[in-house]
Amino acid sequence: MADPSTYRPAPGSIPVEPGVYRFSDPNGRVIYVGKAKSLRARLSSYFQDLAALHPRTLAMVTTAAKVEWTVVRTEVEALQLEYSWIKEYDPRFNVRYRDDKSYPYLAVTLNEEYPRAMVMRGAKKRGVRYFGPYAHAWAIRETLDQLLRVFPVRSCSKGVFNRSRQIGRPCLLGYIGKCSAPCVDRVDADEHRAIVDDLVAFLDGKTTAYVRRLEREMKAASAELDFERAARLRDDIAALERAMEANAVVLGDGTDADVVALADDPLEVAVQIFYVRGGRIRGQRGWVADKSDDASAGDLVERFLLQLYGELGGEAVPREVLVPELPADPDEAGALRELLAEIRGAKVDLRVPQRGDKKALLETVATNAQQSLKLHKSKRASDLTTRSRALEEIQEALELDEPPLRVECYDISNLAGTEVVGSMVVFEDGLARKREYRKFTVRGEDGHDDVSAIREVLSRRFRRLREAPADDEAADETADGAPDAGDQPETARPRAFAYAPGLVVVDGGQPQVNAARVAMDEAGVADIPVIGLAKRLEEVWLPDTDDPVIMPRTSEGLYLLQRVRDEAHRFAITHHRQRRSTSMTDSALDGIPGLGPARRKALLARFGSLKRLRAATVDEVAAVPGVGPATAQAVVDALATGPRPTSVNTATGEVAES
Repeated sequence: MADPSTYRPAPGSIPVEPGVYRFSDPNGRVIYVGKAKSLRARLSSYFQDLAALHPRTLAMVTTAAKVEWTVVRTEVEALQLEYSWIKEYDPRFNVRYRDDKSYPYLAVTLNEEYPRAMVMRGAKKRGVRYFGPYAHAWAIRETLDQLLRVFPVRSCSKGVFNRSRQIGRPCLLGYIGKCSAPCVDRVDADEHRAIVDDLVAFLDGKTTAYVRRLEREMKAASAELDFERAARLRDDIAALERAMEANAVVLGDGTDADVVALADDPLEVAVQIFYVRGGRIRGQRGWVADKSDDASAGDLVERFLLQLYGELGGEAVPREVLVPELPADPDEAGALRELLAEIRGAKVDLRVPQRGDKKALLETVATNAQQSLKLHKSKRASDLTTRSRALEEIQEALELDEPPLRVECYDISNLAGTEVVGSMVVFEDGLARKREYRKFTVRGEDGHDDVSAIREVLSRRFRRLREAPADDEAADETADGAPDAGDQPETARPRAFAYAPGLVVVDGGQPQVNAARVAMDEAGVADIPVIGLAKRLEEVWLPDTDDPVIMPRTSEGLYLLQRVRDEAHRFAITHHRQRRSTSMTDSALDGIPGLGPARRKALLARFGSLKRLRAATVDEVAAVPGVGPATAQAVVDALATGPRPTSVNTATGEVAES
């Protein structure tokens, strides 16, 4: 592992102008390319304390042996040079969005004497009109099969076409009416070209006019008593409608747009893009890539668009590109617009939709991206070999005696110190055991402090382990024998706390993991290892250590720990929201003798609020229909002596009187 200080540029030698830089390894291979508004500020950030670097950045600077840069004049030039170098060198530490397939297009070979309609993949050719891309080849073939009824253009290969010419007999499509058979001169080149032009116009979105023309011809044929032709036109219209159903209109203005959305976590990012042409979705693509740094959504969008349109070329850039977020720097966003316009050869509207159909479509694409990331994670987690490797990597990184087959993770959730709750999730052999999840309501006086809350939760959990109940009746009781409403299982199961974990994980850094260690030592389980997983840099902390354990960013072990931590956080947040919702619906009128739901409703309807009700006299309360003098006196006494209701501002955490 190289020491970055050995190749750090001399102080003052790095220019302050904008430019593009590249890191190279000892063999001279470029491993990372980046751009900066100020080369000095950006490059200096790579040579700071190694412990403060993102794990993937740390791996990059310790792999590199040299850094070079090129000064440019503008942001657009920097963007162009960055993309050119990434394309030329394919650096291993730059995010690369890759999928495993080439998406198909519906192509019409307008450069031939008798144009052909067919499914094509790969590089585009001059003189061929492309429609798509589509997600599946079978979707194009189904659409084309419907359209050939109405537009009987040639769809056969050159060999089949020449053979039919030689023998003077068309292929099967010519006999069933799905080809006009120019091979045997049923139509000449001009007539066939006219049919092709109609097909291209229909695929271009000019559908309504053509369908109306067929309807007029059908009615005219019916009026002339040519019912056979009218029936054929009716079937043609039905075929076109079925083809149009496969391409429903999503943008009423008929625009051409690419809609891009992201879903990411600290390790990976999923990208989805919908291709909208003529207001209709023509195709969809998706990628999942490893994140190379803590880039914002706007930066990830910029990188993705550069790679996508740089590979596809100018024809692929539509008039509008809708994204969830733009680069935070307005100059970078402007430079990206200029570069896309240069690639396309015309203006490109790059923006974040704020309302209407386009915003709704972007939300749909975002949902697809989230599902794609979730599916990718589930596939990765379900693989037995991957799970085994993850457990072995954790064992090796933490120097454990054996792989931790049972991992328990704990998280704390609260709002401004109120409704403090804890969660315990269990993973066995790398898979979640939801029947063994547990919820904790933190009761301690210092419960608002995450460190104290962690200590209380771990103390109660391992007290349960030491005093685990021996029969089913005692399974849902605390260690002192009293039922605990705050520690309810998600699904009741006896003796769940009787199983000792192979590893305990807490959400947090060194303070949290030290508190957990103290609680476990006090409970007599000093032999069970405990670690903390910090969110910002995904650092693994051990008790009483000054430096964290840094696991490789691509490690399956780190990926498993992250999934366990995220699941504990989700479970804690869910429990906290449930309790907060319940507490916010509690009323100061609850529990007053003689005051049922109907009378409470009548009081609130009469006075409008608890504040006004508290200021009312006994006579005013007794004047409410259904409320007698005794009940009115009880209400006034309860409101005078009871706690004043409060509300919590969820944005600021401030507690105020209602």
